Amino acid sequence: MFDQILDLAAVVCVFLAAVLSVAAGVGLLRFPDALSRLHAATKPQIFGLLLVIAAIALDQRSVPTLLALVPVFVFQSLTAPIAAHMVGRAAYRTGQLDTETLVVDELGPAIERSDSLYR
Repeated sequence: MFDQILDLAAVVCVFLAAVLSVAAGVGLLRFPDALSRLHAATKPQIFGLLLVIAAIALDQRSVPTLLALVPVFVFQSLTAPIAAHMVGRAAYRTGQLDTETLVVDELGPAIERSDSLYR
């Protein structure tokens, strides 16, 4: 009985991860500018990965498997925000964003200061 509950929990985790992937894909297609698309791509990615890792751990029921999956989550959690930040800065610098939907522009003054240093 306990094994069936764990299997059901694993199936639910995989289903929720799939829903997050579909939501991210829809966001990538529907959002108007690069920053919005970047948000849609990175936010569900980490949580979806966590759900897939949880599903694998629940399915395998093994400590070595869990120990192998933890670094995957840690490294993905460390690299995804940094990559998203760099893509966002590149999109900002190349003008690939909708300035009308931008609520706060914290990067503009910093770029102006750095550009004035190199002139």
